Amino acid sequence: MSGRFSTETLTGTEAVRAQRARILAELLDNVHDLADAGAAAIRAEVPTYAAQGGDFHADVRDQVVRHYRAKLAVLLEERPVTAADIAFVRRAAMRRARAGVPLADYINAYRIGQRLFWESLVERAGPTPAGREAALSLAVAQMRYCDFASTQAAYAYMEFQQYAAAESVRESRGLLETLLAGGTPTRGRELAAAQAHGLAPDARTPLLVAVAMLVEAPVTEAAGLNRDAEARHAACAALARTVGNGARTLSVVRQSEIVAVPVLGPGAEPGELCDRLQAVVGSLAGEGIRLALGVSTPVAGPARIPQAYQEARAVLDFVAEEGGVAALPRLTPFQYLALRADDTARHLVDPRITALLEEDRARGGVLTATIRAFAAADLNLRTAAERLQIHPNTAQYRMRRIQQRTGRSLRSINDLVELLVAIALQDAVPTNDGRERLAAVTDEGRRRADVRSSHEPR
Repeated sequence: MSGRFSTETLTGTEAVRAQRARILAELLDNVHDLADAGAAAIRAEVPTYAAQGGDFHADVRDQVVRHYRAKLAVLLEERPVTAADIAFVRRAAMRRARAGVPLADYINAYRIGQRLFWESLVERAGPTPAGREAALSLAVAQMRYCDFASTQAAYAYMEFQQYAAAESVRESRGLLETLLAGGTPTRGRELAAAQAHGLAPDARTPLLVAVAMLVEAPVTEAAGLNRDAEARHAACAALARTVGNGARTLSVVRQSEIVAVPVLGPGAEPGELCDRLQAVVGSLAGEGIRLALGVSTPVAGPARIPQAYQEARAVLDFVAEEGGVAALPRLTPFQYLALRADDTARHLVDPRITALLEEDRARGGVLTATIRAFAAADLNLRTAAERLQIHPNTAQYRMRRIQQRTGRSLRSINDLVELLVAIALQDAVPTNDGRERLAAVTDEGRRRADVRSSHEPR
């Protein structure tokens, strides 16, 4: 065997693969003993950790187990680590920050635990060349996991630390209550907090109000209440960083709800901010924190915050039972009215139209898509056919079918409006006790916006 490094020698032989599988299987079988050793090493080398109580030490051991299991899963499946693999990091980082553990000690404790994992892996490799090469073949993936996880942990720690620093003197909470009551901060710390969040009394910068609530069923025992409070604060810290670019968003846990007031920066669009809020909610869901989030229309300046708050609260009714985002900037007035419609509005729809739409939905929705495309194309049949990627004769045939079944012609403005209203009401029908059809409505709004922008002169 030459002294030159060979990837084939390290990873390609069956002997090396067998040894690698053996090493990882042994580590997985002994993960709890390994975690005990890792937690003990952390206590021995980090005085801040050693000085904590039994509950803290149990939490540390649990995190070590989680990291070891996540790393072993990544190594066994031979894939890169993802944020979903280590979703548990955010809450642990929050607990360390709350306990007063310095960031340097937090990251040092993590590295001690990972160092012990690597030492155990090398020990299990044994004296054979295949075992040593198997251990070496795992080194790069091990280091990548450690780098990624430590970065995520540090980011989550700093995110919550910044949030907690703002909350520690209650300026944010007091400021929000003043703004929701229609008041104006005039002096002292409250005024300073308003200015720091872009909410100075004379500001006219557009802003939104977002209201979020946990969607899990309420838990009465103390442990469950603590978990809910922990989840709310973790979500609140994440929403506080929504705007980006180092700007702070006023974000406060207010009893059972979270209220955030993101300010739109120069050139920012409400839709972009809604997308960032959607991304935050999706990320939190991956960590087991499921939110229902309502977002208001943009308003100019802090004086309109009470109105925006009521809008955000009201639009929570549109969120599905399992959580998600209902954002007014993504809706047209037409779509909003459809979502707010009662049973009487649906009873006013011609039964022939209702029957056609229900049948069409079961068959894939081609006729509904044709109605929407014809309206979006400003009643231009050829343009509608191009967008549907069908022949104009096919589009014409579908239009005749719609007229035969409903008595409505798509070329009549009144008839077309009636059909569009019926479609919007169908989209807005709650199913599974939630507003699942909201997604269809907002997707349609985005699609129309994309179509319009694609046809604008450049």
